[in-house]
Amino acid sequence: MKAMILAAGFGTRLRPLTENRPKALVEIAGRTMLEITLSRLRAFGIREVIVNLHHFAEMIIEYLKTNGNFGMRIEVSREEVLLDTGGGLRKAAWFLLEDSSAFGEPFILHNVDVLSTIDFRRMVQFHTEHQALATLAVQSREASRYLLFDEQLRLCGRRAGHDDKTELVRPAQQVQALAFSGIHVISPRLLTKMTGEDVFSIIDCYLQIAAHEEAIVAFRADEWYWRDLGRPDNLMQAARDLRQGVLR
Repeated sequence: MKAMILAAGFGTRLRPLTENRPKALVEIAGRTMLEITLSRLRAFGIREVIVNLHHFAEMIIEYLKTNGNFGMRIEVSREEVLLDTGGGLRKAAWFLLEDSSAFGEPFILHNVDVLSTIDFRRMVQFHTEHQALATLAVQSREASRYLLFDEQLRLCGRRAGHDDKTELVRPAQQVQALAFSGIHVISPRLLTKMTGEDVFSIIDCYLQIAAHEEAIVAFRADEWYWRDLGRPDNLMQAARDLRQGVLR
């Protein structure tokens, strides 16, 4: 099984920490975000990973080289222009489809700036059982925006958290508003459905596909630890959590 880590962003919410380094190399309790994410994937048994890069890309390449790629096969996908999450994934499709096909085993897509104990094994099993095109780890928690799912936990829309603006891409008798956690399990067949512009959000892509009744489903991850690492105060709390052994 393979994985992709999304690490190309500027990390603007983390300034000034990201003025001289990429967010992937910001440290939490002595460990970089990138190393923590790679360790989590490696513990699950993944040995092949691609990382998309843009901001301070050379620093990440040198970091991986210095650390012997952490004992993994790691490729990089450099973006001269930021392609957003969907465009970045499509650019890396060559790696994810290598030695496979559109109907091969799924892969994990993981934001570099989240820390969690979400059980990848159970998530992949859920994805397979539901024959999903993509499975999104979600939680019932306060957020600035939400994804909307129907009674069968299939994606049907989204809603901004503050202005209550709702977008439904297909009808549902009842919807659940859940916060996305930045971790996906994706079937390679999704890559064949990505068409059009170079720069686009993976969430926009999911909504377009969900409108045609494809199975984009929610994996409820409420029982596991999760923290966004995009803000300095969250970093401080995450550092305390790591020192207390949250990932053990």
